[in-house]
Amino acid sequence: MTGPSKTAESPRKTGEKAERLAAALRENLKRRKAQARAKERAGTTPDKDSG
Repeated sequence: MTGPSKTAESPRKTGEKAERLAAALRENLKRRKAQARAKERAGTTPDKDSG
């Protein structure tokens, strides 16, 4: 296995990957919070069909 060496760009790529992951986690958290709020609102309002 004579692949490219990871020593030259490894720290930079690792940092970039960590930034991408952190951004993805933040977006995921925002989405989940929005879904939870919507679900909570939907649960507290009376249904149109029941009545």
